[in-house]
Amino acid sequence: MSLRVAVQMDPLEGIGIAGDSSFALMLKAQELGHTLFHYLADALTYQDGRLFAGAHPVTVQAVTGDHFTLGEFTVLDLGRDVDVVLMRQDPPFDLGYITATHLLERIQSETLVVNDPAAVRDAPEKLWVLDFSQFMPPTAITRSLGVAREFIKKHGEAVLKPLHGNAGKAVFKIGRDGANLAALMEVFNTAYREPHMLQAFVPEVSQGDKRIVLVDGEVTGAINRRPGAGEIRSNLAAGGTAEATELTETEKEICAALGPELKRRGLLFVGIDVIGGKWLTEINVTSPTGIVAIDAFNGSDTPGLIWAAIERRLAKRKKG
Repeated sequence: MSLRVAVQMDPLEGIGIAGDSSFALMLKAQELGHTLFHYLADALTYQDGRLFAGAHPVTVQAVTGDHFTLGEFTVLDLGRDVDVVLMRQDPPFDLGYITATHLLERIQSETLVVNDPAAVRDAPEKLWVLDFSQFMPPTAITRSLGVAREFIKKHGEAVLKPLHGNAGKAVFKIGRDGANLAALMEVFNTAYREPHMLQAFVPEVSQGDKRIVLVDGEVTGAINRRPGAGEIRSNLAAGGTAEATELTETEKEICAALGPELKRRGLLFVGIDVIGGKWLTEINVTSPTGIVAIDAFNGSDTPGLIWAAIERRLAKRKKG
């Protein structure tokens, strides 16, 4: 099945192709004979009942510094001119991101959007995870300094992070004495209008933070991301290193609980984060990463599995 695929993502010039999941998906799509287009989220236009994107045909190759070639600019009717839209721009999960999901939702009857835009909008990574709180460390979401102080008094060391942050940015560890808590809450309350996330610190994070990838609700692989010296953040974008891993029984239980709901919502490519083999911290649905490292360790082909799942979804739509 040859598909026409529009990839909504960040500028291609700025990606690190060695580990970029979106680029890996594009390489596999090209290998499978699909035609690729690239556009930025701000290139969307809705007019006269149709959704358009100013885009370029693109070819890709795994050559650093010469990894893409753009064709002539074109305007795509995303409902009629393509079979699939990959929504792969990185957060912030702001009003621009949310508006793009509303616009893309309008073409869902004509074109498959991955991940489902309404489901992405309704499942912010640090909020939807609350539906599975039985697997989470103690958590508070608040702007209140008083609540934060009581949380530290009760749980000891904690981590403070933005509710809609990504890639390990602005993540702070707070000691039992609460030193700098007031200053950090003041900074966060000034920088963000929404509340912030406090979680009890899990010491096992020093041994790594596991990224588990699920494709159409099924586990396809995992890596352990170990933080660098003096760090609590294990994100690869924040200097963490990847290593091979296996799932614990509790992690299998978490995935079994999540899988049917991911499938039902059309969240086809998802990455979850688990610490200490049992503590679920995030469900990443906006632009999940990690598949390049997973495939390097496991000899797997996660992009191929994702495209196979996309083809199954398209076939089901045609039948239904």
